[in-house]
Amino acid sequence: MFPVDYAVRGAVAVLGLANAPVNALSRALCSGVMENFRKAAADDAVRAIVVIGRGRGFCAGADISEFGTKPPPDAINLRHLIAAFDGSAKPMVAAIHGNALGGGLELALACHWRVAVAGARLGLPEVKIGLLAGAGGTLRLPRLIGVEPALRMMVSGEPIDGASAAKLGLVDQLVDGDLEAGAIAFAERLLAEGRALRRVRDIAPPTVAPDFFAGFRAALRKTTRGFQAPFLSVDAVEAGLGLPFDEAAAREEATFVKQLGAPEAKALIHSFFAERKAASIPDVPPDTPTRPIKHAAVIGAGTMGGGIAMALANAGIPVTLVDSAQDALDRGLKMIAGNYARTVERGRLSQADMDARLGLITPKVGYDDLGAPDIVIEAVFEEMAIKKQVFAALDRACPPGTILATNTSTLDVDEIAAATTRPAQVIGTHFFSPANVMRLLEVVRGKATAKDVIATTMKLSRDIKKVGVLVGVCEGFVGNRMLRGYLREADFLIEEGALPQQVDAVVTGFGFPMGPFAMADLAGLDVGWRIRKGKAATRPNHLRYSPISDRLCEQGRFGQKTGAGWYRYEKGDRTPKPDPAVEALILATAQELGIQRRTVGDTEILERCLYPLINEGARILEEGLALRASDIDVIWLNGYGFPAYRGGPMYYADTVGAKVIYDAVRRYETVHGEVWRPAPLLERLATEGGRFADFGRE
Repeated sequence: MFPVDYAVRGAVAVLGLANAPVNALSRALCSGVMENFRKAAADDAVRAIVVIGRGRGFCAGADISEFGTKPPPDAINLRHLIAAFDGSAKPMVAAIHGNALGGGLELALACHWRVAVAGARLGLPEVKIGLLAGAGGTLRLPRLIGVEPALRMMVSGEPIDGASAAKLGLVDQLVDGDLEAGAIAFAERLLAEGRALRRVRDIAPPTVAPDFFAGFRAALRKTTRGFQAPFLSVDAVEAGLGLPFDEAAAREEATFVKQLGAPEAKALIHSFFAERKAASIPDVPPDTPTRPIKHAAVIGAGTMGGGIAMALANAGIPVTLVDSAQDALDRGLKMIAGNYARTVERGRLSQADMDARLGLITPKVGYDDLGAPDIVIEAVFEEMAIKKQVFAALDRACPPGTILATNTSTLDVDEIAAATTRPAQVIGTHFFSPANVMRLLEVVRGKATAKDVIATTMKLSRDIKKVGVLVGVCEGFVGNRMLRGYLREADFLIEEGALPQQVDAVVTGFGFPMGPFAMADLAGLDVGWRIRKGKAATRPNHLRYSPISDRLCEQGRFGQKTGAGWYRYEKGDRTPKPDPAVEALILATAQELGIQRRTVGDTEILERCLYPLINEGARILEEGLALRASDIDVIWLNGYGFPAYRGGPMYYADTVGAKVIYDAVRRYETVHGEVWRPAPLLERLATEGGRFADFGRE
């Protein structure tokens, strides 16, 4: 049976796409649609055809699990359906609710008319998996709504709602109430009025200024560094304005097929599936009961706590924001209100929505009378003694069923849990700053954390639009533990002969948005300094340690917030500028440490920054602290700026090859000692020719 239903309502046939959950355009769905289309086309009693999606939406696009698989010789595909719909002698009406994305929107564009509900989502998001629309989308969309609006949709990959689509001319009529009944009524009116078919391909291509595309590409280069797909979309749209439709369509298809095999597309498709796989936890099955989160509390009204409160309020969850002092609470609320106000000013939020979200945040001094929150998220200073004190107080103040979560980024969740009488209810929720913006949430499983607590926290991550990744307890968890080697080598490289601007240039050239030194200035050098001072007594004496960052902090150079850190900053300007004083400090420190500076090449910089990440990732996998290599990729893609078109550190390692990386790690070990000792898993994969992708704790 094909996943399509068929019915005739008077003179109108209705084709229902029923390939749950998102009506992806699988071969089975395409075959079913074609079979029923032909039935309708051959039925003299049918004078018009409505195509509608069943369930959650119209059609979310291609079934990308079929990418790279060979279809049967006679398989029906999207292009066949588009040709059939476009060439139909009977009016075709697409009835859209939920998502009409990618190939789903291209299918709707092949229909002669489109009706939709106001809240529908229409878009061409192929750029997000390294592709361009490949079934006429780059040709038809500009004909309907104009070149610039169409390109904005394509290069951003972001959908627009049905109401906006109607204003642009992408949707012909909005439907209130029952969509199917409204679409049938629209088709009947077309028949009654004798309206001629409106084939989008026959609409004259729009015109643009002679320099439009050059200007658009120039602006695009500033925001899509390293990506090819957005520019391929621009090329296809430009070609579609000057070539005959069929010739432009053939060119678009050829570009799509070629790009499907490009490294960018492969990496982004890997990332797409990796995010979805991260939700799968072998011993916490999907049917594990979850607890409703109807009320939350956040402890600490600083930057992180305020951001977490905003993330909860944005999801419609009432939250009590707690701090120990009224003035701290007032500052936190002012910061939250300011963040929302800036979003309103940019047109991304209405004033009414801002007021509603602020109304969900209730300030409170102290832990007394917290009520009965379903979850409390602690976001106080990163010091164990303070964390334990807070958790002991929360344990006394909260009902037995309240989940207690810590936002620690490095500390032992099990030790924090031991300060309570409910270790099974304690879990780590490591948000990334700014917490209302960053998508990553490391969900840290303690040794006693209950499975329903894990399931509830993972569900909460989705509810607040985060990508939750389950990790185990160790210092720094997954992301920050791997980060240590990256930062360590950056520090050592500048002692040995490089300068901060050279290291940062190599790392940004690879695709990171910022290098390690500019990133440190943005985050604030004093944060790491405080942590390092706390650990100084236990630091192994035999391991090399770079004191340069500490010395910058001793001079009051904390980064952007003080106008100077690794770089200097002009007032009102966040552009990092190399500082001769920093170079002098580096040279003096190297001389003091007896390091003979030399010329350091870019290849060495890149290897010494990236390969410690991969080596530590291999250890984390073997220790079972991440379930799978792709989970590590998700963490680094969403929390640390690893370039998306390279797929994440472990995916990147598989493209380079374990043997190549292992040989380099051994080479650096002979020079720099035990910190470069290869992980056993890396050595094994290098010997066996294996891949990180094949290693996991499924």
